[in-house]
Amino acid sequence: QVRLVESGGGLVQPGGSLRLSCQASGFTFSTYGMTWFRQAPGKERELVAFIPSTGGTTSYPDSVKGRFTISRDNTKKTVYLQMNNLKPEDTAVYYCKASNYRVSYWGQGTQVTVSS
Repeated sequence: QVRLVESGGGLVQPGGSLRLSCQASGFTFSTYGMTWFRQAPGKERELVAFIPSTGGTTSYPDSVKGRFTISRDNTKKTVYLQMNNLKPEDTAVYYCKASNYRVSYWGQGTQVTVSS
């Protein structure tokens, strides 16, 4: 059974940090590109970070570049999102997605709230 389970979300003050994790099972994790998305209330889902299956060149939108870092540990079947200098506009549900040329899998999401 394919599973992607996000964790690490919570309430943090502006300027704070969080590290999200996404634990995978049920598929060959090392052959899938991994993406973090987020969705704020009333807004469309937004891509925030991507890392290829080999852990090579990562990519980020301008809104998080320099603040967020995606990484992966294929031995642990886990992808991480380190989020620093968090802003209230980063408040959203964060999802991880595993994808290859044929199929995509999504996690259920973890809530991140940035507020004083």
